[in-house]
Amino acid sequence: MMTLDQVRDVSLALEGGISAYVSVFAGRIANTGRDPVALMSAAVELIRVYSNIELIWASPREIFDIFQADLIGCQIITVTHDILKKLDLIGKDLHEFSLDTVKMFRDDGLKAGYVL
Repeated sequence: MMTLDQVRDVSLALEGGISAYVSVFAGRIANTGRDPVALMSAAVELIRVYSNIELIWASPREIFDIFQADLIGCQIITVTHDILKKLDLIGKDLHEFSLDTVKMFRDDGLKAGYVL
């Protein structure tokens, strides 16, 4: 799902039933140039009244999505292996990270056969 209307309609259909998950593709929303936080925040509030429904922040694109999902109270976030590999970057010193990035670019250039 990608709209609040969809979240609302599905939630109404699931009301009072078994435990269910409503999955909103926040990452795909972001790919359209829209910040998904406002929509996801509204979705959290919309499903709050349904005790049997939890919201999934689906299709994240970066580590920061985890922090955003947590901040708005989203119950679940799907996370790819590529994002999990970046968890050790949380809180990394930006000067050190900058130097590591430049070294990576240099190494990539050398591997490609570029000469300065």
